[in-house]
Amino acid sequence: MKKLIPFQKDLNFDKKIYEISSISLEHTLKPKENNQISGEFIISGTYKLTEASMNLDPFEYKLPFNISIDNKYDTKNIEVDINDFYYEFTNNEILSVNIEVVIDGLEEKEEKEMPKETQIEETKEKPHEEREIINEENITETKKETKSIFENLDENERYAVYKVHIVTENDTIDNIMQKYQITKEELENYNDLNDMQIGSKLIIQGHEN
Repeated sequence: MKKLIPFQKDLNFDKKIYEISSISLEHTLKPKENNQISGEFIISGTYKLTEASMNLDPFEYKLPFNISIDNKYDTKNIEVDINDFYYEFTNNEILSVNIEVVIDGLEEKEEKEMPKETQIEETKEKPHEEREIINEENITETKKETKSIFENLDENERYAVYKVHIVTENDTIDNIMQKYQITKEELENYNDLNDMQIGSKLIIQGHEN
């Protein structure tokens, strides 16, 4: 069983900047004791301070994440990863990130039969006990006009780390390939290079260290 959990956060830069040049997402989410999942999202990338700026300045934000899973689920074999990630940059100072966490491998524990007297007593004590891991209303995908940068990727590929490169005036295919140490074939896997123009967002697959 899979559960999708949305996470949204507005990140404020301490000064106005011209544009986000690249952005990537990593995480340290892991199952913990007592049916907890916790860790951090690590949002990092580069930005240009002004349109004429030749330098790319780095930024990094670490966002804590913690949820509790209902005790009716067996969490011994669960896997936690990122299912989707997209962002908006507004007013030259606010970076709104939207992350969709996937929890895979959830299994409901087998319920042992209890004496009728015990069942009746438990019902009296907890008539409205919440059993679900998360309210179903929150599981549905966040409705935003912004397109997901992972729209054309396969489901399994979404669990890797990707960077988003925003094409600038001085960019060429060759210097983008050199910057990210990738081949043209790897770049074409996720991007239409024939339609590349200033402001285009290119998906760059991260390489394992």
